[in-house]
Order: sequence, then structure tokens, then C-alpha cells
Amino acid sequence: MSDENPGTGSGWADPRLRALEQLLALPAAELRPTLDTAGQLISELLHADKVDVFLIEHATQSLVAVGTSDTPMARLQKSLGLDRMPLANGGRAVQVYETEAAFMTGRQEEDPDELPGIKYRLGVRSTLMAPLPIGMETRGVLAVASARSDFFTGHDLRFLQAVARWVGMVAHRVELVQELTKLAVKQARRKAAEELITVLAHDMANHLLPLQARIQLIQRRAARKQEAEDLRDAMGAAASLRSLTRLINDLLDVGRLEQGLFTLRPHPVDLAGLVRELAETASTPARPVRFTGPEELVTVADPERVRQVLENLVANALKHSPPGRPVDIGLEARDRPEGSWVCVTVSDQGPGIPSELMPTLFERFMRGPGSSGLGLGLYLARRITEAHGGTLEVASTSSAGTRFELSLPVTAG
Repeated sequence: MSDENPGTGSGWADPRLRALEQLLALPAAELRPTLDTAGQLISELLHADKVDVFLIEHATQSLVAVGTSDTPMARLQKSLGLDRMPLANGGRAVQVYETEAAFMTGRQEEDPDELPGIKYRLGVRSTLMAPLPIGMETRGVLAVASARSDFFTGHDLRFLQAVARWVGMVAHRVELVQELTKLAVKQARRKAAEELITVLAHDMANHLLPLQARIQLIQRRAARKQEAEDLRDAMGAAASLRSLTRLINDLLDVGRLEQGLFTLRPHPVDLAGLVRELAETASTPARPVRFTGPEELVTVADPERVRQVLENLVANALKHSPPGRPVDIGLEARDRPEGSWVCVTVSDQGPGIPSELMPTLFERFMRGPGSSGLGLGLYLARRITEAHGGTLEVASTSSAGTRFELSLPVTAG
């Protein structure tokens, strides 16, 4: 083989440079059209009968011609099903992908390692192949073919290896743009959904006070007339209304947090008294709640918001605690390098939180198995804690249960 390509002439450098510039100028839109255009550019530049950009398809363990030149041999290849090459079938393209080593031949028909369909049905005689790096890994093969023997040169192979890197950069750029587009669409949909939820929560909240007033009237009338059945139903309706009110308030809190409108009303509070009262209220004979801590521990915080956090943690612990097993709440003061802190721990002896849920446990609308809520409680608990300058952490194992730790900096009143 001579070292000059009869189709490219002596001034090959300038058109090849322009081709590389055209490759990088391709719009970062969809992957297949972009790689088709890249294949066509390379085919015209090297006067090839076919150019393929093969990418690995992990689901089928096959090299798939995602980008192909618009040429008769390429169209024949597709009709024969040779645009998909299972790794198990071998062949030169598979070898180049697996070894990450470039390949060149001008006598393809004599190559025992090439697939018969490539040699005999497509009539390929000369081949150039280079591994295709995308990102930090080899993800495919850039292959150039001609029906003429001894058509390509060593210069062509070196050029193709450079082109493969450029094509890989183009493909990587397209993939990044697609991922960013998907992320933007996902975020836009989520934002629209959250705005709709907030609007609905506001509208629903407007109906709660009249409904609450009506239920209270029914309760008083039933109590006055001593109608036990009506009184029981009214009390049940009031309990359901309280649950609905908490749910709507949670949704409104999420909206306030996202809009930067969430505010605290801090003042001196005896945290020990607050936690002790909460434990006594939540405790039942079937699921006792035990409190351990000092008689008094005063700090500055928003007591209603701290109660909201702890009620959520205790409710979760009771939900997952086996019958008869206690939920333990501990309170203590701790000295840290940055100052004094108070720490509240809520521990249960349940089955623990599945490890796959731990990374997203405090995200919005994330629910575990068997959960019937909207998945806002832990999200709000952490955000309220952070608004106080504190932290909310969790440790969980199947053998020891789950332990939440709420830590707040001590602030003098």
C-alpha cells in the first residue's frame, strides 16, 4: 500500500482540518442525527463507501451503528442486519472495542477474524477502525470501509484515530446536553406541580375554619341533647379534620420554605418540659414512650416548630415499633468546640430503614414501604431544624432499630 490516498490528493491536511472543525461545530441536539452527520462528513472526506459510529448497547451486549453515512453500502448493511454486532459473535469491530487497539487492512476478504457477512455480502475490502472514547471510557468503535482493496493509508488511520477522539467529544457533549435538558424538564414539571399543590392547599385551608366551626356546633348540640351516637360521629369527624389540617399545613410549610417565606418565632422555652409532655401524650400501654433527661433545660427556640419536628419523629418511631416495645426519647446538653448544644434522640426497636432509602430519606415526597402519608414529615423536620441552626441525623440497622438525633445550639434568652 502506498502512503498516499488516491482520493484525497496532496493537499489533504486543509480539508481534514475543516472536517474536524465541522465535527465540533455540530449542534448538540439528538445523538443519532448528530452521529449520522459525523459519519457522512468522514465518508465524504475519505471517499469511503461506508462509515459507522458503533456504540455499545449494554442491554443486548451488542455494538450498534448509532451513526451511519448515507451511502449504498451503509443502506445494504442495515437491510442485512449487520448494523448490530453482538459481542459474542466476534469480528474485527468487536475486537477493536474489546482491545481498544486500532486496526487497518486493505485485504479484508483474506482476514479470518472478520465476519463472513462483512467480507462477502457487503463486499468490504479495505477497513479502518479506531476505538471511540466518550467521557472517560471506550464506548464504541469508529469504522470506515471501502469496496476497493488497499484503499486507505497509514495517514488515514492516524487521522481516523484523531477523528474518533473528536467524535467522542461531540457525542459526549450531546449526551450532556440531553441530560441537562431532561433535568431541566424534570425540575420544571416538579416546580409546576409544587406550585399547583401550594395553590390547592391555600384554597383548601380557606374551607377548614367554616368546616371546623360546623363540626363544633354539631358536637355541642349532640352533647346538649345527650345523643351519644351523634357525639361519637362528630368527634370522629373532628379528628379527621385535625389530620387534614396537619396535612394542609405541611403542604403550606413546604411552599413557604421554597419561597423563602418560612419564619420562626423563637423565645425562651424549657425543652425538657416540652419533650416530657410530648412523651406522656404519645405514650400508650401497647406502645410506651419513655423520656430520659434533666428536670429543666432552657434554650431559645420556636416551641411550636420544635414540637412539630419531635411529633413527627415520635410518630414515625411508634409506627415502626413492634407492639410492647418502648420508644425512647433522650435529652441532654452537650459541649462542642463551637459552644453548648442540646440533643434530643428518638429511638425505636423496629426493623430499621432499608439501606436503599437512606440517601433520600429527608427529600420531599419520599415514602418508605407501608407509608400512607405524602412523605413530607422528615423533609420538614430537617428543614425546620436547619432553620434553627441545628442538625437532624439518623442511624438505622435491622438489629438495633432506628435512632434520630436532633441537635440545636443553645441560645441564651
